[in-house]
Amino acid sequence: MITPCEIIVWQYLPVIKKEIAKSLIDNFQLTQREVAKKLGLTESTISRYISGKRGKMATLDDSILKEIRNSTERISKENGNTVIQELCRICNIMKSKGFIKDFDFLCK
Repeated sequence: MITPCEIIVWQYLPVIKKEIAKSLIDNFQLTQREVAKKLGLTESTISRYISGKRGKMATLDDSILKEIRNSTERISKENGNTVIQELCRICNIMKSKGFIKDFDFLCK
């Protein structure tokens, strides 16, 4: 049995982190090293996100990408818990929009 959290970790979280990393680099002119530190990841992971070697298992619609851009702005200004809060916020939005259907049994 695959849990909802496993679905998020395997399919969606890498894609969300990739989009956040790309946005921090493209829109806020952070280096890969700065992004890695801010997100608590390795520079190698950020490099794989940017090159497209990681974080391509799922696709996100425009409304989720807009939320990621909003999160990126908050993350660019803060450190620490902001990243966790924003990742959870995006996952909750995805759940509410039906991206993660296996969550339905938890809500009953």
